[in-house]
Amino acid sequence: MLYQIIIIIHIFLGIGIVGLVLMQQGKGADAGATFGGGASGSVFGAQGSASFLSRTTAIFATLFFITSLGLAVMGGYQGKKTDIVLESAPAAAEPAKSELPLPQSAAEVPAAVPGVVDAKIPEAPAIKEVEKPAAQ
Repeated sequence: MLYQIIIIIHIFLGIGIVGLVLMQQGKGADAGATFGGGASGSVFGAQGSASFLSRTTAIFATLFFITSLGLAVMGGYQGKKTDIVLESAPAAAEPAKSELPLPQSAAEVPAAVPGVVDAKIPEAPAIKEVEKPAAQ
């Protein structure tokens, strides 16, 4: 349940960061304000909304980073046992049963394939020396 709550907060923080970044003015907009932009009558004071929006964006970004780390840590522990002491030893594996019948006596063992054991590897042909032409 806590995981879902953090995900919801994380999504709202992401949407908030996008909205705050879109509301901020670019650096080039400050030059236009010097020629009578009327920033002194704004809601946020003579300095404008830049410090308020940038500070709020920094806070949202920090919270977004913290929730990202929290979700990563919590996601890594999902489905894993946390107590090593309570883990049971793995069960002994039973030998695999063969579908082929095993021979019960030496009489049932098939004879070796004839010719395989007694086969000889042919020798490589002798290399003949080529006569070198006399140097002139």
